[in-house]
Amino acid sequence: MLTGKNINKLILVFLYLAHTHAYGQKPAVYKINDLLKRIHNNSDTTYVVNFWATWCKPCVAELPEFEKLHSNYSAKKIKVLLVSMDFKEELGHKLKAFLDKHKYSCEVILLDELNGNDFINKVSESWSGAIPATLITGKNKSTNEFIEKKVTYDDLVKAIQ
Repeated sequence: MLTGKNINKLILVFLYLAHTHAYGQKPAVYKINDLLKRIHNNSDTTYVVNFWATWCKPCVAELPEFEKLHSNYSAKKIKVLLVSMDFKEELGHKLKAFLDKHKYSCEVILLDELNGNDFINKVSESWSGAIPATLITGKNKSTNEFIEKKVTYDDLVKAIQ
């Protein structure tokens, strides 16, 4: 039987779940090989993969450009992935708080790699390791474009066409 106390608990649980679902995005944690397997699959989806971090001012400044691309191209076979280079230990407080504050709708992934020498060349042989950096995979997956600088929405649209 539901009592006033039980109803209050039920309401609190519901509000908590609604809040974390509506506002809280908890990024998936990937290793580099998992990420590469996902974006280099045999689908006809073009992936726009941005490597960024919460502590990188140019990275944070360009995130709205990716959000705009995600919104404007959501009906097309274009998937925007924001790959955070923040430390895994910062996922629960720093990264999640950042995402909650900005409410991005793009999918966010935390890259769980400690040694850049193990993954940088797997993403692109031209990557020095600096961020922001963006990898764009073509629909046939044999075409990749790598941009190692801050980008604009127009840069992104030009690169995917």
